[in-house]
This record gives sequence, C-alpha cells and structure tokens, in this order.
Amino acid sequence: MLMLAGIVLLHVTTIILLLVATIDNAWWTADKVTTDVWGKWEMSSTGWHFSNLKDYPEDVIQAVQATAVLACIFAILALFVFVAQLFTLAKGHRFTFTGVLQMISCLCIMIAASIYTAALHTDDKDGGYGHCYVLAWISFVFNLILTIIYLVLRKKSE
Repeated sequence: MLMLAGIVLLHVTTIILLLVATIDNAWWTADKVTTDVWGKWEMSSTGWHFSNLKDYPEDVIQAVQATAVLACIFAILALFVFVAQLFTLAKGHRFTFTGVLQMISCLCIMIAASIYTAALHTDDKDGGYGHCYVLAWISFVFNLILTIIYLVLRKKSE
C-alpha cells in the first residue's frame, strides 16, 4: 500500500511539474525579458508588457507548444488508466498500457525541451534558461522513472 501511495504521489508531482513548466513564463530569462512557449514579457518603465513570440520561428514554437501540451495530456491520462487498471487487472499482470502512455509523455516533454534548446536562444549572450525549462527536464526524469516502474510493476498476489 505504501508503494502504491508513493507511485501515485510521484505521478501527481510529475503532472504538476509538467503543468507548471508548460504554463508558467520562465523558459528563458534575462534582466528585462522573460519568455516561455506562449509569449514574451518585457519590462518597461510602466511594468511588464506581454507580446507574442513574433521574433521566433513559428513552426519551432508550435512544435514546442504541441509536444509540451501532449506531455501533460498523456501524463494525466496515464494516471487515470493506472487507477482504472488497479481495479480491473488480474493479479500478476503488468501495467503495460499505463507504462506506454507514460513513455509517450516522457518522449513529448523531452522533444519539447530539446527543440527549445536546439532552436531558440542559441545566439543570445544575455540571459539564461529559467525555472520552467529546468522543471521540464526534471519532469522528463520523473516520467522516465514512472515509465520503468509501470512496465516492471506487478500486482502482488496475497
């Protein structure tokens, strides 16, 4: 029972990290500019002002947006499938479908972060990667751990 609670807690933590990484505005930060996968905030004398990512290649931004959102969707779906499989699988069966969904989520967030790394801010000398970028990579590791757990996990017979 304790292992089950730990798995659910890790899964919920992963989902929260994915959602924060996808929604929050700190993939790239500089003194007066922060950007994410949705927009850019620039500091002026009157405060922070939002603008679209018109300076970035649209296809790259859309690929990062799509894969980040898909990672969130597949992670949430995997949690629901895991809970459903707890009550429907016979003892000794693996949670293969949950593991596959979790692996897809893992690949999606890896693709999003990799595309962002390779295609954006490569020439920027000012600024650095923000906390959302770091959270995306941390959630990738958590997703990978969960994938392995789900593919190995068996219901123990009593």
